[in-house]
Amino acid sequence: MSCEHLERAGAAEPVTTSQCPGCVAAGSTEPRRLRACLTCGHVGCCDSSPYRHATRHFEATGHPVMRSVQPGESWRWCYVDEELG
Repeated sequence: MSCEHLERAGAAEPVTTSQCPGCVAAGSTEPRRLRACLTCGHVGCCDSSPYRHATRHFEATGHPVMRSVQPGESWRWCYVDEELG
């Protein structure tokens, strides 16, 4: 792995939720694929969702790595280096 962000990523536990809090606040309760920030645990929806809350969180905070919180998935993504780990 060549991405230092993935190598140093934290292990923040995601907020326990089955829906994207940002989508719920926007009035959308459709199921979304969820991602969690490994720096602070913020949960947001993926980029195939209309609001892209996980990416918006990165853009607002600079927290570089998130992970899937979907059952059976364990991958992580670095926004800075655009690398999967």
